[in-house]
Order: sequence, then structure tokens, then C-alpha cells
Amino acid sequence: MTTKVYDAVVIGAGSVGLPTAFFLAEAGLQPLVIDQFASPGQGSNKAAIGGIRATHSAPSKIRLCLKSLEVFSTWEERYGDDIEWYRGGYSFVAYREREEQALKDLLDIQQDFGLDIYWMERDELLEVIPDLNPKNLIGGTYSPNDGSASPLLSAHAFYTRAEERGASFHFGERVTGIISRRGKVVGVRTDQGGYATETVINAAGPWGRNAAQMAGLDVPVTPDSHEAGITEPVERFLEPMVVDLRPADGSKNYYFYQHGTGALVFCITPEPPIVGTDRRETSEFLPMIAPRMVGLMPKLSNIRVRRTWRGLYPMTPDGFPVVGRSKELEGYIFAVGMCGQGFMLGPGVGSLLSRMVQDELMAQDEETLEELSPCREFGGEEKLK
Repeated sequence: MTTKVYDAVVIGAGSVGLPTAFFLAEAGLQPLVIDQFASPGQGSNKAAIGGIRATHSAPSKIRLCLKSLEVFSTWEERYGDDIEWYRGGYSFVAYREREEQALKDLLDIQQDFGLDIYWMERDELLEVIPDLNPKNLIGGTYSPNDGSASPLLSAHAFYTRAEERGASFHFGERVTGIISRRGKVVGVRTDQGGYATETVINAAGPWGRNAAQMAGLDVPVTPDSHEAGITEPVERFLEPMVVDLRPADGSKNYYFYQHGTGALVFCITPEPPIVGTDRRETSEFLPMIAPRMVGLMPKLSNIRVRRTWRGLYPMTPDGFPVVGRSKELEGYIFAVGMCGQGFMLGPGVGSLLSRMVQDELMAQDEETLEELSPCREFGGEEKLK
């Protein structure tokens, strides 16, 4: 084992691990990030489509994503990196009373947190998104301060700025075990050596359960696959990310937005879930999502799709992340189970973990950690997955 003692070893250089390393290093700490891939953001991060919103159903995720929005929206001004931040907003549309009521029921908690979100009736919503199919449209929510950024550019930005501030990165290296003595973390073992630390942060995404088991722990994180795609660029006609919660054969919700280049980026939630770590795209995706998108927005019928891909969502039983300290092993911290929202949650989680490592948690941090505790019952349900 190395004689140098790192302030924290972060397992995973992805959507959560990279901003965590950045905030730790910015606070003057010296973290080591270990990742099995050859460079930053090469796991699930590069499969993300880039949406960022604070309009969730739980206080914990609202708080975390408000911080993330602050980080993404001010990053270029603060650090000089263009991460393609775009404040286009989000809109959850309703064509049935069921979705209308569900969305309206959440407005109170969202607005209590000061979120700029409100309900728009049909004609008002059509002014914001004129190309929606007006037939049976009831209305929808609109949150103009949400937006999008490039997962790959953001990953590179977090990596370079963290490294500038003293973070160390080991790529192409696999963690093989956690070293502990008397119930406390003292180091990490890899296929290339060992590193001394009293704090390990599991930010291994879809591989989070495996990383926990190396420490003799367990966490209910199961990866499943979601597919996404991108079209050719066209002249801008759409501002917000559009989310349709209605289920259909083979899928739950789907969503899409227009990127700054003019291309449309889209994704769908399979039902039943495609459990496992197979990231090969399938021939079933486009025939499933294309008619749904065209039905919602007929203007899309003649846009050509350039490529599709598949990414992994690390899911938990209740749809909420697992963030917090292990009760069984002192010094071991979970930051896993982001349920496909690691990119939008990452900076908020990273900022929180930095305060945790420094023992500088605030009262609202404690509330967030209680809601996302690894020791919770996992009996709730996220209403806006």
C-alpha cells in the first residue's frame, strides 16, 4: 500500500464521481478517483442525454438538483469551460386526467421550494410548444429554469478542474477490495496496488452493488437498460424538454428535446425493465418510440435519425438514490442508485459529499441524507422518474 494517505478514494469517474472529486479538491482535500475505464465519463455518463431539472417529487432530489442547476448554469462564467448549458426548460404534458391530476398534485411541494414551475392550460401551453398535437391535449407543467448540458463536455470539465486543484485520477484500474481494521476503512486494494485512506466513496453507478460487496456490504441497486437516439440537425423549433408520462405497450414514459446543434435527442423507459448490463442497442427501440413521438408532435415525421445507443440506469426499489454513510463500516459512503438521473444529480450530490467528508453538514443536508439513507425501508415511490 502507498504511504500517501488520500483524504478520500472515489470509486468511479462518472456523473457522480467526477463532481465529487471536484468539490473535494476545491475544498483543499486530496481525493483519488479510480475507474476501470480509460478516461473520464466512459461508463454510463456518456450515454446520458443531458437533461437537468429540479422539478422532482421529493425534497431531497429538489435540493440536490437546485444545486446542480446552479453549478451547470454558471460553470462557463466561473471556470471558462463551454459545457453547452442551455436553459430551455421542461414541460410534462397531459393528455389524460390521470396525468393532469398527478402533475397538479406535485405543484404545491415544488412551488414550496421556490421552483419556477406552473400549470398551463391547453392554449397557453401551445404558445410555448406550438407543435404539440392539440387533439385531447389538456395542458401541462412548464419550468423555464430547467435545461440541458453536454454530459461529455461536463465530465471533461469536472475532471480537468478537479485535477488542477489536486485530485488524482487512476484510469484503467479496477478496485478489487476494501481494506478495513476494527470496522473502519483504512485503504483500497486494486489490480495494480493499494492506497491508504479512511474514506471510500462508492460512486460506481451500475456497478455500485459490486463495489459494496467488496467491502462486505450490500445495497439494493440493480442496473437496467434504456435506449436513446439522436436525429439530424434541423432549424430550431422546440425549447423545453418534453416529457409524456403515458404508458404504451413495451414502455412507460418517453422524453425528448432539441439540442443546441438543432438535433433532437430522445429516450424511452422500457416496461418491463431490461435488467442487466447489456449495452448493445436493439432493433426494437425506434419502432417503439417513433410513433409515440410523431403522435405527440406530428412535425417530427420526416426527421431522420442518425444513431441510437443504450445506457444503464442503476435502479433502486423505490426510485430514489442511496446517499450516506454505511452503519456497518465506518468511513464507507454510498453515492449510488441514481436511477438514470446521475447527470442531473451529480453536482448536487458531489457538493453534499464534500461537506460530509469535512464534517460540515448543514441542517438541510441532514434532511436530505435521512430521505436517501442506505438504511431506509425502500418502501416509497418516486412519482416523476
